[in-house]
Amino acid sequence: MKTLRLFSFLLLVNLLASFAVAATETETRNKAAVHAAFDAWRAGTGGPFALLAPDAVWTITGNSLAGKTYRSRGEFIDTVIKPFNARLTKPLVPTVRGLHADGDTVVIHFDGEALALDGRPYRNTYAWFMRFDGDRIVEVTAFFDALAFDDFWRRVKPNAAQ
Repeated sequence: MKTLRLFSFLLLVNLLASFAVAATETETRNKAAVHAAFDAWRAGTGGPFALLAPDAVWTITGNSLAGKTYRSRGEFIDTVIKPFNARLTKPLVPTVRGLHADGDTVVIHFDGEALALDGRPYRNTYAWFMRFDGDRIVEVTAFFDALAFDDFWRRVKPNAAQ
């Protein structure tokens, strides 16, 4: 009986260790993907939006002018990102403060800075909680300073040529 209990205990420990290794591999892979995407964004050669699944759900929390849930990558890009970029002289440059992973979720805390078309700087601090399914982000919850965003969004009219 003691042998059976010991065997059962060792089997359980081995099973739990396997789950821990799988979670660690997932966390490492997802964290590396986000890190590389932000490096590319900072360099002006890519960005994190390429990681979004076509049916990704993006929620901007709070009461900003853009605050709501977007039900696809296309809806989010067309409604927020394109008009946002059309208000800038150059794309936003991110500076990562922290990058963390837990299971299938990666959290990034970063500052973004750019020059608006009116010649004034746009600066904001963001926290994005990104849930992966395989190698694609399927859900994002985004936090940022709504006052800074809304001031920029109201003050600067988008360049129609962009």
